Amino acid sequence: MKIVGIIVEYNPLHNGHAYHFAEAKRLTQADAVIAVMSGDFLQRGEPALVDKWARAEMALRLGVDVVLELPVAYAAQPAEWFAYG
Repeated sequence: MKIVGIIVEYNPLHNGHAYHFAEAKRLTQADAVIAVMSGDFLQRGEPALVDKWARAEMALRLGVDVVLELPVAYAAQPAEWFAYG
């Protein structure tokens, strides 16, 4: 089984996100997709417009197989720490 992981915010989910998801799955020929998603606060430290539960549901409806929450200690950091988390 081949799995691809993507880092997302989906605040809110839009067509660009759907394209990113589809291309990640197509290019890797993955059988499953795991998304690591920011929780209530995003990379820039701002609160999410849409709560994390609704965004996780959007991801699942898009076709993501597993959604994991990126802890706020990493999600609200500059890019280097965001990626490290």
